[in-house]
Amino acid sequence: MSLLAVRELVVRFPLRGRGLLARARGVVHAVEDVSFDLERGAALGLVGESGSGKSTTARAILGLVRPTSGSVKLAGTELTTLSERARRPHRRRIQMVFQDPTGALDPRLTVGAIVSEPLAIQRIGTRRERRLRAAALLDLVGLDSGALERYPHEFSGGQRQRIGIARALALEPEVLVLDEPVSALDVSVQASIVNLLAELRARLGLAYLFIAHDLAVVRHVCERVAVMYLGRIVEEGPREKLFARPRHPYTQALLSAVPEPDPAAERARRRVVLLGDPPSPANPPSGCAFHPRCPRVAEVPGDRCRLERPRLAALDTSGLRSACHLDRPGESAVTAPNARDGSGARGS
Repeated sequence: MSLLAVRELVVRFPLRGRGLLARARGVVHAVEDVSFDLERGAALGLVGESGSGKSTTARAILGLVRPTSGSVKLAGTELTTLSERARRPHRRRIQMVFQDPTGALDPRLTVGAIVSEPLAIQRIGTRRERRLRAAALLDLVGLDSGALERYPHEFSGGQRQRIGIARALALEPEVLVLDEPVSALDVSVQASIVNLLAELRARLGLAYLFIAHDLAVVRHVCERVAVMYLGRIVEEGPREKLFARPRHPYTQALLSAVPEPDPAAERARRRVVLLGDPPSPANPPSGCAFHPRCPRVAEVPGDRCRLERPRLAALDTSGLRSACHLDRPGESAVTAPNARDGSGARGS
């Protein structure tokens, strides 16, 4: 049994006009039919352009937004049907590290109060025991216990993110949801945080749902990767297989925008340019949501891409799944023949 099992998750938000009594004018399809599994001690990367539904998926799993439909099971317990009171004990098992370490920390509280706050909310230990636990957690993430009496503004961005990680670990969770945990940090600091996360996972046996747009970071942290576009997973599978031979044209475009460290390889490779911006989730296209921007849409006979939505299907025994009419189970991956030289996928 998977530690975290998400099945057919849907999150939609009503679009309302101005005024308190205004009627809904439409629906934002933020997340549509998302399914995946996260095993104990494993790391799954969730990638895609801004607005693809990654963070909304995470917030629905945590109960920060209410799913429209679907199932979220944590070690076999269905979370979506629980009341807030019944859900509280399960919140200890799944915690979140936010993107912005400055906005995620209360500037009025000391670091000691911030890190021990989850323990106080869950009524765990005495005040002295919570303080000792906070000091141990700071040491675990590479900060001195002298930081307990200081305030968040006295620390750098990387140090504040370490404080956020320490707070997330206070309740000894089994799953950490990491929402762009290094994107707000300087490049020189990102590597140290990524290495810290890898060490903590190995040491504590944590499972990670790692949300990011930086594919190089995802490749370093995660064993499996799921690619989202306009609220849906379009490709998912083992890291090495997905990075080496991506099947979906959108995944090919994302990977083609990742710079190569070798200048000769960088000059020789071909990039896939996606024209235009992603469609609005309030008015998604019919059929395959990617078809208005897909550089390979002409390869599919007729109007199938425009009229028929491809299902996310397993392609081989490795667990690789793709949602594209060009794919057939058992066939080998092919490169994008009409890729054009250019600057890469916009927004990736």
